[in-house]
Amino acid sequence: METTTIAVVLVPLLAVLAPMVAALVGRVAKVPLVVFEILLGLLLGPSLLGWIPESDFTAALSEFGLAMLFFMAGNEIDFAAIKGRPLKRAGLGWLISLAGGLAIGLLLAPSFEAGVFIGIALTSTALGTIMPMLRDAGELSTPFGLAVTAIGAAGEFGPLVAVSLFLSGRSPLLAAAVLVGFAVIAGAGIWLASRGPNARLHAIVTATLHTSGQFAVRLVLLIVAALVVLSVALGLDMLLGAFAAGILYRVLLSGAKKPDMEFIESKLEAVAFGFLVPVFFIYTGVTFDLNSLLTEPNALLLLPVFLVLFLVVRGLPGLLAAPKGATGRDRAAIALFSATGLPIIVAVTSIGLDEGILQAGTASALVGAGMLSVLLFPLIALVQRRRSLGGRPNLPDADVHVPVEG
Repeated sequence: METTTIAVVLVPLLAVLAPMVAALVGRVAKVPLVVFEILLGLLLGPSLLGWIPESDFTAALSEFGLAMLFFMAGNEIDFAAIKGRPLKRAGLGWLISLAGGLAIGLLLAPSFEAGVFIGIALTSTALGTIMPMLRDAGELSTPFGLAVTAIGAAGEFGPLVAVSLFLSGRSPLLAAAVLVGFAVIAGAGIWLASRGPNARLHAIVTATLHTSGQFAVRLVLLIVAALVVLSVALGLDMLLGAFAAGILYRVLLSGAKKPDMEFIESKLEAVAFGFLVPVFFIYTGVTFDLNSLLTEPNALLLLPVFLVLFLVVRGLPGLLAAPKGATGRDRAAIALFSATGLPIIVAVTSIGLDEGILQAGTASALVGAGMLSVLLFPLIALVQRRRSLGGRPNLPDADVHVPVEG
């Protein structure tokens, strides 16, 4: 049987098994779903059982899943709510993370280029992974949740800009000029989208919500594809385009009827988290180089070192965005959420491996530490937050979607 055919069957099977396993384990401890997707992919991938081989088809789906993860992150950010103190302090915290990450990366790495890759990887925050957890915990609209959202926005957008500036292969000045060009184009699109209520567009969306037309979903795919292609054509990271696409789409539909917005959001979540995003996390496990982690000198020792560095480099500066009146447990939870990273780490290490700058063992240690951060940090953070609230959980705000004002 062809390798592509095997993957087409087994990857969806793992996507179905992962939430079932998560539900069983959830009776004891609430572990993020992505952990099980990664572990199942690792189990059936070449590193262990070898039932799911690497393939171009699955890799392409995985790339689109990663793009949709960043689209959903950009789409869910309520910039009107986090502007001002939360976003300014989160941005300052990320700049401190970048300085610290580059300094530590240069100390650890055998070359300047490898140090830059490591430093940028240490500054990321997995906003697309964290936001569903915040929503499930009823924290999206609380001061605590808004602070974490601001930190995550800085921890996803900042590294993407850094990747485009420092890892594009261009001179920094040329890379900055290209990045400004992309920002002007994307910004113009967002400005045009925010100029009015877009009544005609909303009418088409409403008319096709329950038909085979599905204009809203098709528009999402078009916007993601257009901005991803634009970013790639300019030599920027595709995730920058996907993130901008999420912001643009949210602005474009701002002012639509609340029931329609909620229905559209449910469709987008179905496409993203029901299909494409699980493929990315499963394939991350499939392609994880466990052999290099276990056999290359010092690679296994670097894994816990990187995990601690996530807390030091990214977690501690995130505390600058803590809301006023935050308790000690709240601050601990914010630091842990800030230090949770994986998608950008996967992207950065993939670039480093492709260019022959990062060693396979170092890349595996970074990705492995990212996996552990997703497994451990949010779980501990949510426990700390519940204790700060006296054991009283917030009401779930799964249906709370505040439009971004233009």
